[in-house]
Amino acid sequence: MKNTIAFIFIVSLLSSCANSPFGKKVSEPFSGNAYESNNRFFRSTGKGESSSDNIARGKADIEAKTYLAGQVNTTMKQVADNYQGQTENERGADVAEKFQSLAREVMNTDLADLRKVGEKKYYNEKEKKYTVFIAYEIKKNAMFRFMKKQARVNQKIDERQMAIIDKILDEQIKNSESEN
Repeated sequence: MKNTIAFIFIVSLLSSCANSPFGKKVSEPFSGNAYESNNRFFRSTGKGESSSDNIARGKADIEAKTYLAGQVNTTMKQVADNYQGQTENERGADVAEKFQSLAREVMNTDLADLRKVGEKKYYNEKEKKYTVFIAYEIKKNAMFRFMKKQARVNQKIDERQMAIIDKILDEQIKNSESEN
């Protein structure tokens, strides 16, 4: 009797899991905590599909880098907004604008210390289509150091603004190195 009840319970449990209203759960490469941004790294993944393997790779590459650049840009905007909120002076908005402009400029050049942490390619013979997954990461402290270098060569930033930007970036570097 106990075995029958246990068997019915297990079968009903398994059948209820199979009928999810969302469909079947799919596990893609480069998912999980190891591929998500944290206090030390900006991380991103991209997926590309095409009948040509190099086009699929290019799409995955662009998607991953775009997502990564968006994270960096969002972080810089938050840092600049926090600075502006803390200082509440007439020059705060000007420094925040220069800082965000610097972040955009850096994103339009190369991403500092960009590392590919994985790439996987699949071919679906039935659909004659390639699917490529790519994962990238950037150490936050390397990105912030690169931004400091770029700020020093920027002719539009005066000495006072440079000192403030240095202070902000030094604080971000310190935070990225001290937190695990």
